[in-house]
Amino acid sequence: MRAVRIVLIVALVLSPGIVFALRGDVLRDRLATTETRPAGQTAAPAPSGGPRQITIAGSGDILVHPPTWQQARADAKQANRDGYDFDPMFADIQPVVSAADLAICHMEGPMGPGSPQDFPRFRAPTDLAAAVKTAGYDTCSTSSNHALDQGEKGVYDNLDALDAAGLGHTGTFRSAAARARPTIYNVNGVKVGHLSYAMHFNGLKPPAGKEWIANRIDVKAIKAAAAATRRAGAQIIVLSAHWGTELVHEPSGEQLFWARQLIADPNIDLIIGHHAHVVQPFEKVGDKWIAYGVGNTLARHDFPVDANREGVIAMFTFTEQPNHRWKITQVQATPIWLSLKPTIRVVDLAAAIESMPRLDRRRTHYTAAIDRITSYLDQRGAVAAGLHIVR
Repeated sequence: MRAVRIVLIVALVLSPGIVFALRGDVLRDRLATTETRPAGQTAAPAPSGGPRQITIAGSGDILVHPPTWQQARADAKQANRDGYDFDPMFADIQPVVSAADLAICHMEGPMGPGSPQDFPRFRAPTDLAAAVKTAGYDTCSTSSNHALDQGEKGVYDNLDALDAAGLGHTGTFRSAAARARPTIYNVNGVKVGHLSYAMHFNGLKPPAGKEWIANRIDVKAIKAAAAATRRAGAQIIVLSAHWGTELVHEPSGEQLFWARQLIADPNIDLIIGHHAHVVQPFEKVGDKWIAYGVGNTLARHDFPVDANREGVIAMFTFTEQPNHRWKITQVQATPIWLSLKPTIRVVDLAAAIESMPRLDRRRTHYTAAIDRITSYLDQRGAVAAGLHIVR
């Protein structure tokens, strides 16, 4: 949510089975058919005094590799703190993330107690969750190819960490009943539904009889979940899709096949994709948008190259129409970059360029990164269709 938050949560039962909260931390109604999370007041009118608007931000993979958790430990020591301090890594993008009315992260690897673990079975320190919250995120999609890396207990540990930080989540679940409850956020008085699905789990399988533990892409199932979310009162529905081919900027045939079917569904208003670890194009389809891949947010791969150090924070402005439906009317992408030296930090490229001395040699590298990101985003005509790229 926006930077100013009211700590006191006032819960209002507005209709049977649906609970809302005034702006503040996540609120779950475990007894209801609908889960509702970060809340607010009435959606802001357009600057001209016209229709109401809200903004929804989405960004890419958060996947903690050894250099990242080692940096977090060093930052904690520097701050005379125990454990791991991830706050400095996200500090540069906090103004962009927190400016959204609803900011969605993608938590690719699970968090859990014990020693951190690297590929192929990731486990991040639970301290990461609080830093994600501090960065301005309100909720995370959790279905990914690494969702089952630590087994059933790992799924629950990850959800516990998100809960402890006051972050919403969907995509992995503690029970069949939890999976069946539509995930809906009350965003400034507007009900936003959120779905999260992954194309596979790296060959791992859910425990027998517990297939509900993590969502796997199935067009029919996604459409059914979207319909149920709409029936539960969602006015806007966002699908987070973990799909595509790693390190490939063009959408795969599978992505395109799924995307065309899903964006045509009247109950899905926006698709935000991740998994490729590189930026993929945005595309406008009718009056809806598909972000095929928003790249990485925080992922320090074993072999870092320009492409897997890049990402975007995508910001979508939804405007209420005369028929009370909500339509995307503005789309913005803020290019980001993972700086590796002298410390690991996620950098807002345009803001960094604006603040650095004119002769700083990083200026050329950062400008080139924005140029590359722009070319990837525009492969399917997004700029002509209205995408604004922050430079």
